[in-house]
This record gives sequence, structure tokens and C-alpha cells, in this order.
Amino acid sequence: MRTAVVESVCECQARLGAEMDEQRRALRGWARKKLRADHAPAITTGLSAESFNVGWACPFCGRNTLRAFDTNALVYQEKPANPSVPPASRAAARSSVPAGS
Repeated sequence: MRTAVVESVCECQARLGAEMDEQRRALRGWARKKLRADHAPAITTGLSAESFNVGWACPFCGRNTLRAFDTNALVYQEKPANPSVPPASRAAARSSVPAGS
């Protein structure tokens, strides 16, 4: 299965990430803040041909964070054999929304 990774930053400065399949469905989400990492449920909405939204429930501050991504920015790669390891080494699409917004 080929997957892509998207990342953004929550208002509390936690780094949010989600792994997407080729239909742009969120397979899993995570959050990292300083030296802590946790599961962050992720969901996709607004699946148009040009863009889509990813929403996360931040485990650190409790906010529901919604970010828009461009479909053309996704880079798909084969899913690693060990899916429990976060795909940190892969290039990720970043939200165009400033962190302070």
C-alpha cells in the first residue's frame, strides 16, 4: 500500500501528523510536543480534486485542529514493513496556514 504523510502545527505548538492512503483517507494520526509523543485521532474532509482538509484532536491541549492541504503536494511511498514506527524520515506536505492563525 502506498501512503503519504501530512504535517501541521497546533495552536499549542504540538506537531501534528497523519498518514494518508491513496484515496486521501487518514490511516492514523500522531502528535509530538517537545520530548512527548501521543496518538492524535485524524480525519479527512472535503475531498475535492484539488484540495482536502485534515482534522486532528490534539492530545496535548484538547483542541480540534483543521488544516487544508493541496492534493498535488502529496508524495506517496510504499508503506514500511513495520507500521508502528512513525514515518518521520519521509517528506511531508505542510499546511499553508501560519502556526499563529
